[in-house]
Amino acid sequence: MDTRRLILVMIFTFSSFMLWENWQKYNQPKPTADAVATTPAGSAAPTPSASLQANAPAAPAVSAPVSTAETFTVTTDLIKTTISAQGGDLVELDLLKYKAHDDKEKTFQLLEAKHQYAAQSGLIGEGLPSHRSIFKRVDGPTTLAEGANELKVRLESAATNGIGIAKILTFKRGSYQIDVAWEISNGSDKAIAPHAYFQLQRDDVAPAGETKMVSTFTGPAVYTEGEKYQKVTFEHITDNKAKFAKTADNGWLAMVQHYFVAAWVPAEKTPREYYMRKIEGSNVFQTGVIVPVAEIAPGAKGVASVSLYAGPQEQSALKEVATGLDLVVDYGWLTVVAAPIFWALEAIHKLVGNWGWAIVILTIIIKAIFFPLSAASYKSMAKMKLLTPRLTQLKERFGDDKQRLNQEMMKMYQTEKVNPLGGCLPILVQIPVFISLYWVLLGAVEMRDAPWVLWIHDLASPDPYYILPVIMMVSMFVQTKLNPTPPDPIQAKVMMAMPLIFGVMFFWFPAGLVLYWVVNNVLSIAQQWQITRLIDGGGKAANDAKA
Repeated sequence: MDTRRLILVMIFTFSSFMLWENWQKYNQPKPTADAVATTPAGSAAPTPSASLQANAPAAPAVSAPVSTAETFTVTTDLIKTTISAQGGDLVELDLLKYKAHDDKEKTFQLLEAKHQYAAQSGLIGEGLPSHRSIFKRVDGPTTLAEGANELKVRLESAATNGIGIAKILTFKRGSYQIDVAWEISNGSDKAIAPHAYFQLQRDDVAPAGETKMVSTFTGPAVYTEGEKYQKVTFEHITDNKAKFAKTADNGWLAMVQHYFVAAWVPAEKTPREYYMRKIEGSNVFQTGVIVPVAEIAPGAKGVASVSLYAGPQEQSALKEVATGLDLVVDYGWLTVVAAPIFWALEAIHKLVGNWGWAIVILTIIIKAIFFPLSAASYKSMAKMKLLTPRLTQLKERFGDDKQRLNQEMMKMYQTEKVNPLGGCLPILVQIPVFISLYWVLLGAVEMRDAPWVLWIHDLASPDPYYILPVIMMVSMFVQTKLNPTPPDPIQAKVMMAMPLIFGVMFFWFPAGLVLYWVVNNVLSIAQQWQITRLIDGGGKAANDAKA
């Protein structure tokens, strides 16, 4: 296999990788409206399994349309969230530091009515309120005061059977975490042992910005120390084929989408049960966690609290929230390569202060690391280029005798000390690095709305004027000219068309990835041109000496 064929293999490999990724998403069975749900209606609370509590009744449905329930807004330095009196649910949540995908004049909304995306919670036990019950907000501030580090919002439910219930939401400055606590005052004449559940509700529609060429995972995920990180598709929930850790005393549960995540994180060493279900007759799913509340004696109080993280997938921040939460930034099977690449990219950004220039510098560093391998590849290609006329002559003489042709070619390679496979290894080694960098630039929220220079205002979005993809195509064309010309006319035409075919694919790729490719190509052209010039000069001198 010569180098030109290896280039085709590299392109074919990457193209196949992209096609496989998108086929996996396209070929998944679609949810059906008549699929049987594990719970008959979205208004019912989940029921804990026998492993948490035997014979625990589900909370009765106390329904009230969301549209008629009172809402109010809470604002901190990082988020603005709308809370409904129905269940005290978080029905909208804006991330004030991030812009919407389609309209940069608006802030990004993570929890939203469009996708029926909400953070809900309730209690399980006779007469206890669920996420469909009506609460009354206790008067107090709804905006984090200047200089204050914390804001508490309290909602109360009407007492039933002498049991008073309050839901307390605690917001913190500089944090995307919200502590959600249930305060239970047992005014009855008998002890109670309720459970609390915390769930995320969302439809199965991908968020804005997903395309056929650039598509990432959207759906629930669970992490435990035993089972590690587990993603679950909406389709598997619909078909009752979802496999994930059901019970544990550690971990978290999340709803993941491109760049952002909402996750319930119970306290460590707290027994818990994870569940996922589809609301019957809809494309809306609920995924949550149930935790027990310690038995509350008559006249005593009990508290159940779980932390909600709703924000960007910033890996450094996620690591501080919970063990393994940074895994929602999913690099797949190439994590072992991608994680160090992101670490290096982040370190460079701290020095230069611009993600675009960080990509440029990282590309130069990667190119320097692979310099010996690249040099060997280009030397092999340059020598093969010198032999191209002689190879053409051999094919003209022995074209009808394949065995003799191969023998003569091998004899010539041995005489000239040329290894036709010399350019293979360097290219194959760099393919995992390129794919890893692709996932890093695709998954890093730090790239979102990150400017570079001039017309590039968002490294996570395609170049709006396609300038970088065009430059990339030109650079690929130059590289093709530097490579040996295939003796087969059809193969030569394919090689000439490859920059156009491959370049068009990059019209839909993130500008940051195209920037890497352009810089890498320019450096490769310079290196290849220099090596080819030296080899050509040496070959010419040798020919003159022979003459």
